[in-house]
Amino acid sequence: MRVVVAVGLLLGSVVLSALLGAAVAVASVALHQLWWGLLLGVAASAAAVVALPARWTTRPPYALGYAAVLATTLQERPEGDFLVPAGGAGYLLLGLALVLLVVAVATLPRPGRSAPAG
Repeated sequence: MRVVVAVGLLLGSVVLSALLGAAVAVASVALHQLWWGLLLGVAASAAAVVALPARWTTRPPYALGYAAVLATTLQERPEGDFLVPAGGAGYLLLGLALVLLVVAVATLPRPGRSAPAG
């Protein structure tokens, strides 16, 4: 029974982190054309990656959820345009998704190393 609970908590952590990333990305995409919305989206995205514990079940799923939403915004809409248009704000938002992925993986603890005492 302990294994089932442990797996449930692990999957719950992954799913919640991915949903958080998706929610922040949706808000960022919705507001990215306003200067204050773009700043708020960048700040919220970066703060969430820093605030999440450095574990494989939290930071990478958050960044993947964020990037998945932005990847769907790259798909052409039926009208022939895109949800995130080409321009400084759009490219900053797309670049932020890549930076979040790199930071989420780069800041994970190295395998085989224990956490520092303190």
